[in-house]
Amino acid sequence: MGAPIVSRIVEADLCVIGAGSGGLSVAAGAAQMGARTVLIEKGAMGGDCLNTGCVPSKSLLAAAHAAHTVRTSGRFGVNGHEPDIDFARVHDHVHGVIASIAPHDSVERFEGLGVTVLQGAASFTGEREVAIDDGTTVRAKRFVVATGSSALVPPIAGIDGVPYLTNETVFDLTERPDHLIVIGAGPIGMEMAQAFRRLGADVTVLEAAVMMPKDDPDLVDVVRHRVTGEGVALHEGAAVQSVARDGNGIVVTWSKGGTAATAAGSHLLVAAGRRANVHGLNLDAAGIRYSDKGIAVDARLRTTNKRVFAIGDVAGGYQFTHVAGYHAGIVLRNALFRLPAKATHDAVPWVTYTDPELAHVGLTAAQAEVRHGTVRVLTEPFAGNDRARAEGETDGLIKVVVGGRGRILGASIVGPRAGELITPWTLAIKRGLKIGALADVIAPYPTLSEISKRAAGSYFTPALFGPRTRRIVGLLQKLG
Repeated sequence: MGAPIVSRIVEADLCVIGAGSGGLSVAAGAAQMGARTVLIEKGAMGGDCLNTGCVPSKSLLAAAHAAHTVRTSGRFGVNGHEPDIDFARVHDHVHGVIASIAPHDSVERFEGLGVTVLQGAASFTGEREVAIDDGTTVRAKRFVVATGSSALVPPIAGIDGVPYLTNETVFDLTERPDHLIVIGAGPIGMEMAQAFRRLGADVTVLEAAVMMPKDDPDLVDVVRHRVTGEGVALHEGAAVQSVARDGNGIVVTWSKGGTAATAAGSHLLVAAGRRANVHGLNLDAAGIRYSDKGIAVDARLRTTNKRVFAIGDVAGGYQFTHVAGYHAGIVLRNALFRLPAKATHDAVPWVTYTDPELAHVGLTAAQAEVRHGTVRVLTEPFAGNDRARAEGETDGLIKVVVGGRGRILGASIVGPRAGELITPWTLAIKRGLKIGALADVIAPYPTLSEISKRAAGSYFTPALFGPRTRRIVGLLQKLG
């Protein structure tokens, strides 16, 4: 028999459940501001972002980008060739990056900040109390649920009888798949599809609807053209019917327009969305309303139990690490300082890290027309940017949505380093700036950032070079 569980009670001002990016930010901030803080985590510190999400995926993409650079460097007069890929070393690179960041999220660091870190599964036993499976009870004045989300596995016939990968397991591969079948053409599915293709695997993507449906279709077309041009077999409108073993591999049966088809591969990756981690928390005991989509919160991120907050993925909104970090600041102001701070999501940017990257913030043109009526859409291609030409990366464009009196409503960019270029537009929307603010910026030459200035400047082109301006200039010149 195992050792008996010893009961103990821990008192706290703030108890955080979940040590992902949002939970860590709340715990670190609260402890350093003097609150007695408890942090509970049943898995690895750092949560999904560090261990199975942002960090490993971008590390894998970096390896894929290096392979693609070698493969395509002949266009610069450099000896390009098919790279020799050691996938075990790619795996080591990915996990080496995780290991290098892990100390920042470690138990030791947070205990050094004054946080009491408890490792185990927590569940509510009342409105102001949680129990941990090691026998510990935590009683706190306020709680923060930051348990994140996990991969959603749809109820496909046969899925329980085959080995499949999700973002939680795909980065553990030490051998390259011969043929990876991906179910889902959202951001995760397309990032992984392109990465594995560039690392030498055959890749087939099956999507029931359309690729990356939340983004502007014109910009998605640029990504679609690139990834299919690199050899990814993309099937949109493909309804997956069943999966089954095929020797040592997998066969997926799907249909489109009433016609059945199959795809056979060595590995299967399920990237069909995510679901909030709400089960096992016994939220009912704390009077917290929730569904499979997440915990219901108000603008201050309070649950139906006003002493309990929910942040990040589990709050049922945007599922981004940077949103969880933003939520952490809102909660600290509410929980520690009793300030009625509210979360607003009008200026939340997101990036899909395919090559080219696709970034967006604010409203699309279609959304803006519904809310604001007539809007102007400004576009500028990367083909007209001198730095993009110098680097041979001219695929893509910027699209800016402008409302009445020049107010910036939204921006989307597809092209090289779009994720870096979206930040000025995020600031503009957050601060309610007008398009002239971006047009007046002095951008260094030659940089990719000039594309934003040129797009903004195009707003004034019709008036600046129109007949009225020409008449005024003509009259002024006659005055000597």
